[in-house]
Amino acid sequence: MNWRGKALRFCEVTGMPVLEPFVRLAAGEDPKEQLAGIAKYVLLPAVAVAIFLAMWSAAAKTIITESGELPSPTATWLAGKELFAMHQQQRADDAAKKQDKLMQAVQFMVDAKKLERRASSANDTDKTTLLSNALILKKKAVQAANYTPTSAPTFVDQIFTSLKTVFFGFILATVIAVPVGVLCGMSSWFNAAMTPFIQIFKPVSPLAWLPLAAVVIIWAYRNSQPGETFFDKAFLISAATVSLCSLWPTLVNTTLGVASVDKDYLNVARVLKLSWWQKLYKIILPASLPLMFAGLRISLGVGWMVLIAADMLAQNPGLGKFVWDEFQNGSSLTYARIAFSVIVIGVIGLVLDRTMICLRNLVSFGNPAAA
Repeated sequence: MNWRGKALRFCEVTGMPVLEPFVRLAAGEDPKEQLAGIAKYVLLPAVAVAIFLAMWSAAAKTIITESGELPSPTATWLAGKELFAMHQQQRADDAAKKQDKLMQAVQFMVDAKKLERRASSANDTDKTTLLSNALILKKKAVQAANYTPTSAPTFVDQIFTSLKTVFFGFILATVIAVPVGVLCGMSSWFNAAMTPFIQIFKPVSPLAWLPLAAVVIIWAYRNSQPGETFFDKAFLISAATVSLCSLWPTLVNTTLGVASVDKDYLNVARVLKLSWWQKLYKIILPASLPLMFAGLRISLGVGWMVLIAADMLAQNPGLGKFVWDEFQNGSSLTYARIAFSVIVIGVIGLVLDRTMICLRNLVSFGNPAAA
């Protein structure tokens, strides 16, 4: 396959049709047609974005209240730069503090060694005292060497916390939804039994699920002390809420994908006398993967959207909590920071969606173009 074919394949699988006209133009295809594609996928969106920014700037000059004002694009950009600068400064301060602690640990160990050498030639009474003091210094050295900064999470830290939470909840939802969806698709009886639950719980808001998830997790942690558990309660509450709200699209699409497997494939399985597990892994799952991944894509988008509200209520230190804390703060930069966080949330959601499209296209027969 030549470079043109590889590049077009890349554009198709990654769900980036915006690059296709550039590849075809570089390959010498009809310039007029390719320039029209560039205008459609690049220039037109750029003009739309410019119009949006102009309208946003005009609205920012008009929407001014006693409690605050709509930030302009410039103010939003500057607020974002400040948030990342604060993250870099916090990391530098933490690194300097940790270095100071390491130097203290070295000094404690040096002092402890000196006391041990003195104890080797001291009488019994002084020896006991010196060794005791040396042991205290060694303990202080260990504590200093294992020092962990306790500074408040920065905006970037909260982004990574949100990503960890949504992926944990998404994986948990997938582990539940895919097996149940496969069983629903393979058995009409099981599907009939599960349909009432799916139809009732699918439209439930995350704000309704969160208190119930909180009760269960608090009960599970009732005998645990802070620091004893691997996951924080707020993290699990947010992740459980994400799971409960995002599993339904995957479940429904998996059911549809399994139920829609070509009957000829199943007839071949009967002729070959495949066992139930062989039929599942060699025919049903491969044939249903495109629809299954379409459901996973929707579930991840729903999970990311739900997470922001869940973080606000559960006080999980993610982007939702950042937005809520800024709103409660009421400083002059509050709304600019919130506007920047909205843009970051949207960009991350776009990247997650493109990632799922890429994975879907990799397992889809014929690699359908991205939606």
